Amino acid sequence: MRFEVKVIPRSSRQRIVRCGDALRVYLRSAPEYGKANRELIELMAEEYSVRKKDVKLIKGVRSRLKVLEVSENE
Repeated sequence: MRFEVKVIPRSSRQRIVRCGDALRVYLRSAPEYGKANRELIELMAEEYSVRKKDVKLIKGVRSRLKVLEVSENE
């Protein structure tokens, strides 16, 4: 599955909000040295009950607008 994600870093708490087809993800980490991307991957893996390596950042490594792909294992 692919998701369009808007990331809001430096939030007071982690949460995922669904906005139509896209997701808005609030993260605690700052967007520096890849911390926010790592936190995003961990949070999405936990949300969809997959391993972290099954969540791939397809587009938007340095942007707040990202495209993620989650592979589902059976």
